[in-house]
Amino acid sequence: MTSLQPLRLVVMGTGPFAVPMFRALGQSHHRIEAVVTRPDRVAAGRRPPPNPMREAAQAAGVPILAPERINDDAALDALARLAPDLFVVCDYGQILSPRVLALAPLGGINLHGSLLPRHRGAAPIQWALLEGDPITGVSVIHMTPALDAGAVIVARAAPIYPGDTAPALEAHLAELGAGATLEAIERLDAARAFWKPGELLEIGMPQDAAKATKAPRLSKADGIVDWTQPAARIERMRRALEPWPRTTAFMVRAGGEPLRLVLDDVAVDRQHAAAAAHAAPGSILAADDAGIVVACGAGTALTIRRLVPDGRRGMTAAEFLRGSPVLPGMHFAIQSPS
Repeated sequence: MTSLQPLRLVVMGTGPFAVPMFRALGQSHHRIEAVVTRPDRVAAGRRPPPNPMREAAQAAGVPILAPERINDDAALDALARLAPDLFVVCDYGQILSPRVLALAPLGGINLHGSLLPRHRGAAPIQWALLEGDPITGVSVIHMTPALDAGAVIVARAAPIYPGDTAPALEAHLAELGAGATLEAIERLDAARAFWKPGELLEIGMPQDAAKATKAPRLSKADGIVDWTQPAARIERMRRALEPWPRTTAFMVRAGGEPLRLVLDDVAVDRQHAAAAAHAAPGSILAADDAGIVVACGAGTALTIRRLVPDGRRGMTAAEFLRGSPVLPGMHFAIQSPS
C-alpha cells in the first residue's frame, strides 16, 4: 500500500549501474531532493572520468552534491538541510557512517548487484562471472556500517547465460534493480504504519554471514592470464574483465621481448584436449586461421580467436599470424614475465 505523502529521497551513486534506478525513482510519486556523487578527480591535461549519475542528474535538473568525504561535518550539514526521509544508495563508492544514516528517519537502503550474502564488495558482477555462477541477481538491503551486510528487503534472481559479458550482465541487472528498489521503498513505506519515530525501522531477511563471499575491487593484475588455470576459467576471465582491466597474456619469442596481447575473443578448445594433457601450460598447440590454441591447466586448451597486440588495433588470429607467424619455441608466459 502506497502512502499519500511522497518520501523525500536523497540518491547516492556514481556509476552506470545506478542510473536505471535513479530514473525509475524520478518517475515515481516520491521526490528526489538531490543526487550525491563522487567528485571529479582530474589529472593535469586530462578530461574527468565519466560519471553517468552526474550526467543523469543534470539531465533531470536534480541538484548535485559531490563531497570529498561523505562523513565529514560539512557533508552532514548539507545532507541535513535536505531533510531526507530515506537515502537510496547504489554504486556510490563510500560507506555511510551511522551519523549520516541517522539523518534520515528511515535510514538508508542499498541496491547491490548480487544475491547477498554472496559477492559482498565492489565488483559483484565480475566475480559472479569469474566464479562461474549459474545464477546471480540483485539485492536491496538496509544499510549498516558493515559492508553489504544489512537485512535483505527485496532480492530478484537472474540467470547467467553462456557468453554473458560484464557490461551485458550489468545492464540487465541494473534494469532488474530499478524495479527491486521501487518495491523495497514501497515495503518500507507500508511499514511506516507500524513505526514509532525514534525507533529503527528495519524489515527484511537478515543475511547469513557464514555464507558470505567477497567481491573485492579489481586491479590490473587481475587481468593477467595464469595459464595453469583451466581453460574455462580463462574464458570466464575474458567475459568478466570487459571493459577493464581486460584479459592480457604475454607471448614469448626467441631473441625478443615478450609480446603483450589482449585476448578479445576466446573459446574452450576440446579438439586438442589429448595434446593439452601432455603439454606444459602456456604451450602453443596449434596456430592457423581458426585461432591460436594454448595449453592450460588441468589438461585443457583454449583457442584465441581475436586479440589486440600491444599498440595495434584488434584483429583476428588469422590476421595476426600473417604478420607474426608462430615459430618453434614460442609459447605464452605462464604469468606476467615481469
